[in-house]
Amino acid sequence: MTELTPPRTVADGPEDGTALLDDVEKHHRRFNVFPSDAAFVAVVLWDAHTHLLDAFESTPRIAFLSPEPGSGKTRALEIIETLTPRPMLTTDVSPAALFRSVSDPEARPTVLFDEVDTTFGPKAAGNEDLRGLINSGHRRSGVVLRCVGDGNTQTVQRFPVYAALAMGGLGDLPDTIMSRSVIIRMRRRAPNEKVEPFRERVHAAQGHALRKRLAAWADSVRDKLQDVWPELPEGISDRPADVWEPLLAVADAAGGHWPERARAACLQLVTAARANDKGSVGIRLLTDLRDIFGPAERMLTSDLLGKLAELDDAPWADLDGKPIVARALARMLGDYVTADGDPIKPRNIKTGSKSVAKGYYAADLADAWTRYCQPASEVPATSASAATAQVRSLFPVAEPVAVADAAPDSAAEQSAAR
Repeated sequence: MTELTPPRTVADGPEDGTALLDDVEKHHRRFNVFPSDAAFVAVVLWDAHTHLLDAFESTPRIAFLSPEPGSGKTRALEIIETLTPRPMLTTDVSPAALFRSVSDPEARPTVLFDEVDTTFGPKAAGNEDLRGLINSGHRRSGVVLRCVGDGNTQTVQRFPVYAALAMGGLGDLPDTIMSRSVIIRMRRRAPNEKVEPFRERVHAAQGHALRKRLAAWADSVRDKLQDVWPELPEGISDRPADVWEPLLAVADAAGGHWPERARAACLQLVTAARANDKGSVGIRLLTDLRDIFGPAERMLTSDLLGKLAELDDAPWADLDGKPIVARALARMLGDYVTADGDPIKPRNIKTGSKSVAKGYYAADLADAWTRYCQPASEVPATSASAATAQVRSLFPVAEPVAVADAAPDSAAEQSAAR
């Protein structure tokens, strides 16, 4: 079994934050296979931040997502359950039950929402109330308004809904939830990736011992984290900054190698999330048009439609069962405006001495490209691999430790792969 740092007593003084987070990471590595070292860093920092919610203005969601079952999402939530305060693991919850559960700050649970795809997936209903509640709970100021009382005596009451939330599911989540989350793209374990089978009656107690240490350490650093604004890596702003600020603050409080590892992980995971962000259909259209235009000042609608339909991995050749047409293109672009505030519309373009056809001007699209499209040069192709190398170089860690006397057990292997 992996050796952990002996827990400190009162006489020993405050817990060493660096050693503690190292031990939490070792605990995860015994039972979880995450896609990168950056993912382990993010999960450990997320575990620790759940003990410090009231020190921050927001709490990032963390989402374990995969294309197929059996990729370790449930196991990730089960290990987190042993480490976080008042965990509430569920696969189905109503908006009313959720906001009632989290509305008491003194008994606020850490919500672990498994099989979340059944709530927000393509075959599920919209569940807008639940989505709104999850989004509101990202901020410490988040509340939901509900009528309380009977008949004419009803009054509007504010219920706080700020709470930590981890999720596991297939596919993707609604964009508004994704943008508030650290995304961990889970995969099935390869044959050479080994973990210990998780035995709850044995290993849960080991996680609970770490949970007590995290709680004690959190109490020792809570005052230092009030109104702290950690330095963010270059290029991290807006919503990604909201997501990562609490995690970076925890890393800074722990010290040692954790601040540097945390910022490398932040860059890697935010870069990966941006690369996987399909955005809205409108933003995808603007981005594809920008690439098609290149240095051209204007292009005919007919040429644009042809080039859009030729793009691989794009919806334009099969939009509602048929290729995109001029009317659909005009309707979608009409939702955006030029630099002068006028809706983008097709204009006449001369095609010969007397011929005119409809088309679009780059000058009309330029403002929308600037506002909605990620700059083409913003994320170099090598940035993700470079960030991965940086994380691995910062803190070499031992491979997951297998139980020496554990005989091959197909049922245990299947359980560990959940």
